[in-house]
Amino acid sequence: MTRLLEFLGNHWMMTSALLVVTVLLIQDLLESLFRKHKVITPTGAVQLMNTDEALIIDVREAAEFAEGHVEGAYHIPLAKLGERVTEIAQHKNAPVIVTCQQGTRSPAACKTLTKAGFSQVYEMRGGMLAWSDSNYPITKKRKKS
Repeated sequence: MTRLLEFLGNHWMMTSALLVVTVLLIQDLLESLFRKHKVITPTGAVQLMNTDEALIIDVREAAEFAEGHVEGAYHIPLAKLGERVTEIAQHKNAPVIVTCQQGTRSPAACKTLTKAGFSQVYEMRGGMLAWSDSNYPITKKRKKS
């Protein structure tokens, strides 16, 4: 025990880094266990779109959306999702798939939607980059805003 304390004292930076990484890993584990939305792959999203007519919400910025998006996707930037959630309120009981560029903004959008009462919220893992990597079609036509 004395040698352990001596090691920790001599290598306090390494010990601090280990503690921070451990806390972050535990936080990530707890978030994934208690989140109220599901995570699906682009293939799972296609299956859901084909069987249940899921609504796709793209939370990227306008310039990113204009570069290409899933056909029929409803564009609501993440920053405006809270104030525009009433526009899609009729889909509260339908499957809703949320996508962004690489999957970093989708979790926040999913939390906003579940708090607003949406019951079937899905986060597309990897976002539009994963969609493109899976060779699924992308359109530049602007259908909805």
